[in-house]
Amino acid sequence: MVNLETGIDSLTNFKRQSAEYIGRLRKSGEPLVLTVNGKAEVVVQDAAAYQRLVELAASAERAALLAAVKEGLADLDAGRGMSAKEVFRDMAKKHGYTPRPD
Repeated sequence: MVNLETGIDSLTNFKRQSAEYIGRLRKSGEPLVLTVNGKAEVVVQDAAAYQRLVELAASAERAALLAAVKEGLADLDAGRGMSAKEVFRDMAKKHGYTPRPD
């Protein structure tokens, strides 16, 4: 989360004092919003903080996928499902596909 008191600064200041800002980013682990003409343009953060964010997003994605699989299995256990044959038949009907005779 961006700290609204210390987490916003101008790109100009960042360019002038980049080493100082990078040190602060490493120490705090918090992102920094950089502005151009008073408007937010980019967000920067140190590599370790970015890696943690990526891992957190991947973990959330895996959890959502696992929840969806569990829901599907519960539906099958409760009899709310279709065989592959039924699915393909319905798809063919929906898309106007007529299989060729063998």
